[in-house]
Amino acid sequence: MSPAGVSLWATVLCLSAWAGLPAADRVYIHPFHLLAYSKSSCDALKEPNAETPQDPTFTPVPIQAKTSPVDEEALREQLVLAAQKLKDEDRKRVAMVGGLLNVMGFRMYKTLSETQTTAGGAVLSPTALFGTLASFYLGALDPTANSLQVFLGVPGDEEQSCTSRLDGHKVLSTLQTIQGLLALQGGAGGQPRLLLSTVLGLFTAPGLSLKQPFVQGLAPFAPVTLPRSLDLSTDPELAAEKINRFMQAVTGWKMSSPLTGVSPDSTLLFNAYVHFQGQMKGFSLLPGLQEFWVDNTTSVSVPMLSSTGTFQYWSDAQSNLSVTRVPLSENVNLLLIQPHCASALREVEALTFQHDFLRWTKNLSPRAIRLTLPQLVLRGSYDLQDLLAQAKLPGLLGPKANLGKISDADLRVGQVLNSVLFEVKADKGAQPPESVQQPAGPEALDVTLNRPFLFAVYDQESTALHFLGRVANPLSAL
Repeated sequence: MSPAGVSLWATVLCLSAWAGLPAADRVYIHPFHLLAYSKSSCDALKEPNAETPQDPTFTPVPIQAKTSPVDEEALREQLVLAAQKLKDEDRKRVAMVGGLLNVMGFRMYKTLSETQTTAGGAVLSPTALFGTLASFYLGALDPTANSLQVFLGVPGDEEQSCTSRLDGHKVLSTLQTIQGLLALQGGAGGQPRLLLSTVLGLFTAPGLSLKQPFVQGLAPFAPVTLPRSLDLSTDPELAAEKINRFMQAVTGWKMSSPLTGVSPDSTLLFNAYVHFQGQMKGFSLLPGLQEFWVDNTTSVSVPMLSSTGTFQYWSDAQSNLSVTRVPLSENVNLLLIQPHCASALREVEALTFQHDFLRWTKNLSPRAIRLTLPQLVLRGSYDLQDLLAQAKLPGLLGPKANLGKISDADLRVGQVLNSVLFEVKADKGAQPPESVQQPAGPEALDVTLNRPFLFAVYDQESTALHFLGRVANPLSAL
């Protein structure tokens, strides 16, 4: 079994086994103790100190205030630096958080896909989703903090002791390392650079103050965090338009399905924007446009990429699918999942995107392939409030949520948006890596993804799934 499959499966077993033990048989070394508060930290928290000042607060500047554009190369360098400092204990934390975010990613992708038809595409970032909820955990007090911890996949002990509570700073710092491991791989050994940028917008009603420690604590997840204030209630459509214009001006990214309106009673919007850019060595852009069949009767003309080489491949008649692995760097891979029968897309999606997904990679074997697929520029947005409502947890970030570490005000959280810009293109002029060198043996198998398919981007070192998605029409917004 691959390291990725082992780690994810071990995480699931660890949670299941721990939760299933009778209380008398449990040894209270918490299964995720490396992510929890240490005993010394808990002792310090218990010490009464009447002189402890209240958390400093600030009022966000108006949204029209001048803001410098995002420097994605600087963001990448910060991530790389975080990954280069890795120690043995950090690697254990990375494996834990990688497993947790994968489990949550599969759960929320299932929820997202159930709200859409197969005719629509989907792209979800488990790292952004997990980071968003971990950020709210950082700003929460009980009972909301406890509910968020359980939802993140980490049960507390029966006594709810301090040493069983997640340390939000450790979680977000580990998430930064996971993102850094992806960025670190790009550019090594002549490989194209991989970009992974996260920008956070905190949009508040005028006059609402935020606590500085909370906003500063978000830096590992989103080094560029932009608190801005604007009128959210008078004209919700105009407020949404101002937010969209502001974020596009700052990032330069054209996101699809932008914010179309805000809840007029909202006092805080929490929007995470993610940009991924990968390049495939040895692939070239085919001349002209090629047909992509959206369904049996409808096709669209799209740019296509092609390469002939030795790829890791698996075809399973029983599961009605084939899997091709394309390396984006030494440890980061793009998995392409294609149903043998186009009408079986929904069934294949339900079968593949679940907790033992990465165990399937053990079935892959080298095969000479002529691979053709669309050039991918996918844009998608989803509101975590909608996903939580679908998961029957509408109150988790609802009006009664205790978010006292974010603000002393009575917060009303509106949209919690995750927006993704996902790009995979050919690396112009680059030679293919060893794993996709031109085969000298048998005739190459033609694998052409010219109808709806699924994809995933994962890092073998961290075991984290960074993106899950469905390509139904490469030209449409998701």
